[in-house]
Amino acid sequence: MPLRVAIVGCGKTADMHVQGIQRLATARVIAVCDREPLMAEQLAVRYRLPKSYSDFDKLLAIEKPDVVHIATPPQSHFSLAMQALDSGCHLLVEKPLGLDANEAARVIAQSERRSRKLTVGYTYYFDSAARMLRTLVAQGAVGEPVHLESFFGYNLKGAFGPSILADQNHWVRKLPGKLFHNLLDHLLNQVTEFLTDEKPLVQAHSWQNAAYSGDLPDELRVTIVGRQKSGNLISAYATLSAGVRPVQHFLRFYGTKSTAYLDFDSSTITFDRPSTLPGVLSRLESPFVQGWQYIREGGKNAFRFARSDYHFFSGFHYLLAQFYDSIVNDEPVPIPYCEILRTARVVDEVVRQIGSPQMANQ
Repeated sequence: MPLRVAIVGCGKTADMHVQGIQRLATARVIAVCDREPLMAEQLAVRYRLPKSYSDFDKLLAIEKPDVVHIATPPQSHFSLAMQALDSGCHLLVEKPLGLDANEAARVIAQSERRSRKLTVGYTYYFDSAARMLRTLVAQGAVGEPVHLESFFGYNLKGAFGPSILADQNHWVRKLPGKLFHNLLDHLLNQVTEFLTDEKPLVQAHSWQNAAYSGDLPDELRVTIVGRQKSGNLISAYATLSAGVRPVQHFLRFYGTKSTAYLDFDSSTITFDRPSTLPGVLSRLESPFVQGWQYIREGGKNAFRFARSDYHFFSGFHYLLAQFYDSIVNDEPVPIPYCEILRTARVVDEVVRQIGSPQMANQ
């Protein structure tokens, strides 16, 4: 019998959750909830869902769902998560898990006490390129990580930006780290997976470049240095930019054997490896090697497109499938809790630094 799923928070992100769940044989959405009744009703009508609520307590008491998805603003994640866990529900929470690492740790601890599964909606964590890199690292094919470069671009003139800029009371503006706070998980979870030091050195600088950003800082640079279990140091450089065009999202993994470039916009992974050809022939070879790799990646994505698996939310759908399998088969959750907490701690430090006037203006 499919798991009974409830979704709380019926904004734009909720559509992604409903669509992902409807692809699964192991789950079905039985109710949605939003403090604004019309939002919940409209979501239910769009996807022909049985029930809509404006009271989460009432939903939990009447529907008794097996799983709850929380897609509300981050300020409410902690309280809603604890309610759902206390009602015996497994839990998927949109990023960030909590407003800070303390809230995240308390939610994780409660899920373990209640023997419930928990995960976070890291959209790109299971992109096909990210999964490939994870496999190659485990096999030792790219060597040990030496440096990581994570880049996340955001268009404040895009689908979500104008509403943030126009509304002085928008929930994004009330986050401790404002716009950055809502995006940092996307930028950092690609790094903290490999930078396993629990107390790395973090330096953050933020500023505002664009006139249309109003009072919101729109550029962020973060440098992280930590020590691996081997004792070797590893560094990372993370960039969040609202000004760079075209908008990009990528990760460079600099390893001891090769460098991997993951493009999350096109869902491709390519490599730079030492050439075996002598002298100038190695330079002549390079563009052909790169070109062939992109042809190969394009072919893979064409095949995925033919199977309806090449789309913006494919990584999220993979996460959903893994999460529900972990519930049904009582297997480990898809994202280790230690990585979620490691990301949360780095976010805390970044937010602390950019919140101080002397750092924010640099």
